[in-house]
Amino acid sequence: MTAKIIDGKLIADEIRKEITAETAELKEKHGIVPGLVTILVGENPASVSYVTAKGKTSKELGFHSIQETIPVGSTEEQLLALVAKYNEDPRIHGILVQLPLPKHINEGKVLYAIRPDKDVDAFHPVNLGKLMIGNADFLPCTPAGIQELLVRSGAALEGAEVVVVGRSNIVGKPIANMLLQKAKGANATVTVCHTKTRDTAMHTRRADILIVAAGAPKAVTADMVKEGAYVIDVGVNRIGMTDKGKAKLCGDVDFEPVKEKAAAITPVPGGVGPMTITMLMRNTLKAAKLRISR
Repeated sequence: MTAKIIDGKLIADEIRKEITAETAELKEKHGIVPGLVTILVGENPASVSYVTAKGKTSKELGFHSIQETIPVGSTEEQLLALVAKYNEDPRIHGILVQLPLPKHINEGKVLYAIRPDKDVDAFHPVNLGKLMIGNADFLPCTPAGIQELLVRSGAALEGAEVVVVGRSNIVGKPIANMLLQKAKGANATVTVCHTKTRDTAMHTRRADILIVAAGAPKAVTADMVKEGAYVIDVGVNRIGMTDKGKAKLCGDVDFEPVKEKAAAITPVPGGVGPMTITMLMRNTLKAAKLRISR
């Protein structure tokens, strides 16, 4: 068996077409253009790249897009004042503060200052609490992307044995919670493994769906994977440079041998990655739509 490759770019493009159409309809019927502001502190090259990509995508989808960059030495109070400004701006439906922040700024304090109805990253405790009880306005972007990849690639989630490797607040905990909800695209039995799990392989070998966000290159090997499983690899690890001077990447799954056992698998890059920004855009569109009903 050779696995079907789950093409994250292709699925992300499908969703972006849907967002573009819904955005045009929202503007035509209600005169509302989804607005997103991205806030960057300093000029970390990776963060600049991420923020630039988010701004470019939002404009391509027909959004009102603003990028704010403030110096790395800006105070926490200055950043909080900027967040407060956009909390009150009616043209802005989504606020994203790019992480990580400089060490002198309390990330939690800043993220919690974003109004929950504009928290399109879904990091605010209000939004995480609503996720917990199955009543979320916004889903965290990477987990939402994972769920879409599974649903749109034909994974049978209802009643499935799902094993999540990793318990981060950004990926592991939210995706576990999302997939156990009594809802469409969920209803699974979910196990979460982490660094203190006594026998991770025992759990992963029985997974119909295996989601790996361990933060370690090739941590999941072929002997840890059930024949015919769906494997979602969230990891992105730099393991050297190519002959052309570009970073050589691998996931948290040992891709080549695992793809010979799995029914379907995401590549790295090109799997989960393209979905994250797309889900951010979908959350921003939803925030704009929710404004109408409130």
